[in-house]
Amino acid sequence: MTSRALYIHIPWCIRKCPYCDFNSHKSPDTLPESNYIDVLIEDFKHDLAQFPTQNLTSIFIGGGTPSLFSAKAYEQLFSSLQALVAFDSEIEITLEANPGTFEQERFKAYRQLGINRLSIGIQSFNPTHLKILGRIHDDQQALKAIDTARKAGFDNLNIDLMHSLPDQTLEQGLEDLNTAINLSPEHLSWYQLTIEPNTVFYKTKPALPSETICCDLEEQGLKRLQQADFERYEISAFAKPGKSTKHNENYWTYGDYFGIGAGAHGKLTADDHSIYRTQKPRQPKDYLALDFACRAKLDKVSVEDLIFEFMLNTTRLQAVIPLGLFQLKTGLPINALTPKLKEAEAKGFIQLTETLWQVTSLGRQFTNDLQGMFLPD
Repeated sequence: MTSRALYIHIPWCIRKCPYCDFNSHKSPDTLPESNYIDVLIEDFKHDLAQFPTQNLTSIFIGGGTPSLFSAKAYEQLFSSLQALVAFDSEIEITLEANPGTFEQERFKAYRQLGINRLSIGIQSFNPTHLKILGRIHDDQQALKAIDTARKAGFDNLNIDLMHSLPDQTLEQGLEDLNTAINLSPEHLSWYQLTIEPNTVFYKTKPALPSETICCDLEEQGLKRLQQADFERYEISAFAKPGKSTKHNENYWTYGDYFGIGAGAHGKLTADDHSIYRTQKPRQPKDYLALDFACRAKLDKVSVEDLIFEFMLNTTRLQAVIPLGLFQLKTGLPINALTPKLKEAEAKGFIQLTETLWQVTSLGRQFTNDLQGMFLPD
């Protein structure tokens, strides 16, 4: 048995944002909290029976808007989980929250339950851009959310912030970033808005900034983050020293994780070293049905896809990657990967030695091209 992470999906939101392609659904007047927690536990039991684990090193509760659920619901969840598997003594438990759903007393209760990290979906501090993005909070609520979280006892906060928003100027983008930095979060997720299929923005495309503005904003923003002592350890993740997120680092180093909840995905390794992807029914009503386990998908990852998936994740990291990590995580010999690594080195995308490799500054500029080199033929 081994240690694994756990992702839990809460699929409901007060309102669907026009840029969002996540599996989120408008919440009913009364959320089926207790029923949903019961099914989450049955879901976890089902996965755990096939993939036993020693303990959980991290839990990430994403959505949707997980902060719509009460502290009582999470108490029920954690109590039931701990009856099935041990929590690591230094477990990281992250909850995604939106500023429009902040209540100080509720967040104090979250903290007392053991949730020790908040990821706050602010996206922008500009009231005009918040309206364009369809957010339910305004700029003052965004600022108050940080204060409320601190007063509730959270000393590990992530601010989720987007740039290159519709009609955003270079100055406005940098002002957003400076506001976030001045709030002194331990972690910042800072990334460019992309227009995804099956979103309102895809059907009715907004006026985005020019490529020049986007590039200048990223270049100047990266310098500002570095000056503020934020380390870029992944493409869009920036942390104060020692404050990178354990859960996401597990993803990016191709670690195992359970995925439970409507539409959740998981990646799990069997005793014979075969790797499987799990996927749960997307629609909440289907997920809540008693026979949901029969409709959950379990697919074995092919050798070709293993190579691509490993590189898709690890090329996001700034750190040096030991060559031995590939064999450890995939069960494949190093020589299954080295020919394409040498091709990437020849293009200047990575630095390669006999024992490790690392993405270069050129490779970071062309991450998509680098990752595309490892697609199955």
